[in-house]
Amino acid sequence: MSSRRVLLAQAYFLRFDPKLQEGAQPSPPLGSLICAAVLRDRGCDVRFFDSMLAGSEDDCAAAMNRERPDTLVLFEDNFNYLTKMCLARMREAAVRMIVMARERGIEAVLAGSDASDDPGFFLRAGASAVAVGEGEFAVADWLQAPWATRGTVPGMATLNPEGAVVSGPARGMVQNLDSIPSPAWDLIDLDAYRRVWGRERAPLCLPLATSRGCPFHCNWCAKPIWGQRHNTVSPSRAAREVLTLKRLGAGKVNVLDDIFGLRPGWMEEFAAELARLNCVLPFKCLSRADLLTDRLVRALKGAGCEMVWIGAESGSQKILDAMEKGTTVEEIKAAAARLRSHRIKVGFFLQFGYPGETEEDVRATLSLADEVLPDDIGISVSYPLPGTRFHERVKGEMSAATHWRDSSDLAMLFASPRGTRYYRRLHAYAHARFRLALALGNREGGLPRRSMTVIWRGAKRLIAGLALALVARERIRTRSMLPELSRERAATPTTRALSGLGDL
Repeated sequence: MSSRRVLLAQAYFLRFDPKLQEGAQPSPPLGSLICAAVLRDRGCDVRFFDSMLAGSEDDCAAAMNRERPDTLVLFEDNFNYLTKMCLARMREAAVRMIVMARERGIEAVLAGSDASDDPGFFLRAGASAVAVGEGEFAVADWLQAPWATRGTVPGMATLNPEGAVVSGPARGMVQNLDSIPSPAWDLIDLDAYRRVWGRERAPLCLPLATSRGCPFHCNWCAKPIWGQRHNTVSPSRAAREVLTLKRLGAGKVNVLDDIFGLRPGWMEEFAAELARLNCVLPFKCLSRADLLTDRLVRALKGAGCEMVWIGAESGSQKILDAMEKGTTVEEIKAAAARLRSHRIKVGFFLQFGYPGETEEDVRATLSLADEVLPDDIGISVSYPLPGTRFHERVKGEMSAATHWRDSSDLAMLFASPRGTRYYRRLHAYAHARFRLALALGNREGGLPRRSMTVIWRGAKRLIAGLALALVARERIRTRSMLPELSRERAATPTTRALSGLGDL
């Protein structure tokens, strides 16, 4: 295997995702770089094509012409939530790169969420093999195996002579995550990322993953790689990875764990190790409302946490229960208050359109954002991904389209009393409503005294929010329940701020 030359790539192109491209805060493909490190440890001559900042699939073809690999490995970054969404444009990119490889006599191997969900699609598009589940060591074993035994490699799927998908034995997850090599950071151009981040005068933010998997049971959450299992690196290993990021020039860290700091006592040890290595950096992470105890929040603060994103999803307890979320609206509010008491910012992920959602449930979600007024929100609509109980429930009601084109698509892919146009307008309205209230600084309990710079930024947000709200008003005036929202005039800071806009 020592003579095998591999071009390792991934199919997520920032350029093909307008919403994320506009944000101008790209993250290097962490999972792909970890796979590159595993393959190098196995003796492969690994070259890397980073699609994140590339122009198109043609750039990958140019890399194949230049590097002349034996194998193209498309290893998707499974720590990037966008790859779990199996976006149609990125699927097209993967297929085109497979075809380009085969045209050059190069075998193609795939690993990632979409490939695990539907290996036959990619095998029939020309891939030689697809990893099903955790892929780094499965791909390495497949590349190392004699040709005659490749079809029996655990965790790898191929096509038999009759064109049917066949798989080797199931492969267990790596339980000792400390045994996995660190990402091969030397294979990518970090200066290119610095230039993009620098356009907004923002410090370079690099990704970190300290665990794999999530043990919770939200029925809409796709888990094709790790399922319900959860493993964690040691606090000392995690701290050493942060030290590496600091030496690479990171000013901030984006922790990509589905649930950060789940194991009791882990966060305190992590904070102590960071302090010992003098590498405490500001970071953002994801957590659940019911996990954010005062003890954990204090430890997060000690480790450098500046923002926690919570999967709030809905302000309606009925919808949270239907999602099997396992949290309550009151826990969401309490967690936000607890984070703020330790000067940690709060982000809410919100979701509209879950089956059974009524106008009252939509109002409850908007009211939750009004009352808490988090520091940021991310809004989506319910998206049925293969392998989820939610998908099984609605697949008989789905249209021909099964995937969003890009992350801003927001199409309703299953039968709903309200269609795609409604939810896209609701998305615009909810964001405008939130931005306007945030710009006015109407947070319960008040805000600390602001500098002139912050006041000016708030004024700009106010103007943008007002413009968006006025546009949204015109778009949703007819045949929408949203006029009722502003006529309620509930006594919240946000609705008071919006009162001058007239009836929406």
